[in-house]
Amino acid sequence: MYAGFWKRLLDIILSSIAVLLLSPLLLFLIVVGAVMMKGNPFFFQWRPGKKGKDGKEAIFRIIKLRTMTNERDRDGNLLPDADRLTSFGRFIRSTSMDELYQLINVLKGDMSLIGPRPQLVRDMVFMTEQERKRHDVRPGISGLAQIRGRNALSWEGRLAADIEYVENISFAGDAKIIWETIGKVLKRENTNTEGMDTSEDYGDYLFRIGKIDETYYQARQQEALEILREREV
Repeated sequence: MYAGFWKRLLDIILSSIAVLLLSPLLLFLIVVGAVMMKGNPFFFQWRPGKKGKDGKEAIFRIIKLRTMTNERDRDGNLLPDADRLTSFGRFIRSTSMDELYQLINVLKGDMSLIGPRPQLVRDMVFMTEQERKRHDVRPGISGLAQIRGRNALSWEGRLAADIEYVENISFAGDAKIIWETIGKVLKRENTNTEGMDTSEDYGDYLFRIGKIDETYYQARQQEALEILREREV
């Protein structure tokens, strides 16, 4: 009953209250972000969401505050994340303020306040059917994996936590995650993968540790590109 009705109702009520209370901060960050990024302060990206009746993940546009520039090399390719991540961006990420605009995604019904974090499409295509059960529910702004270590967790640990959450959704569990998320944000813990400026993609991780070969890696990357092209048509 909670997962089927009350959870969505609470999402609408709580996210509406949060937007109203945080509106001065949200407006301030938009202005500062526009100045620091010399233009559009928002970052939109296609992410996999809850599965539809056809069993396929819905692909929606997540809303975040931009933390990286669009600087490119001489060939027109984007520079590595570490070179594009600004000091403003590092601060915004460490405080998770770039995630606040996902409250709009929650109001739209793309996301929930609590659920498995929406990963990239190029992460989804490397997941097994068991791992993709995380998409049986709406993705969340925070979730069980986030309070257990966020990006400091291994990919296996994050995905296992996501499945555990999906199989045990409850009001008490969501309330506990919200409370512990506040503490994690205040401590500014585990925003990046160890030794990296941003989180490592799942496919890159599997390839790096030798769980998949280059042929499989390239095939799945192509699948992700095709999914994204469909959204752009």
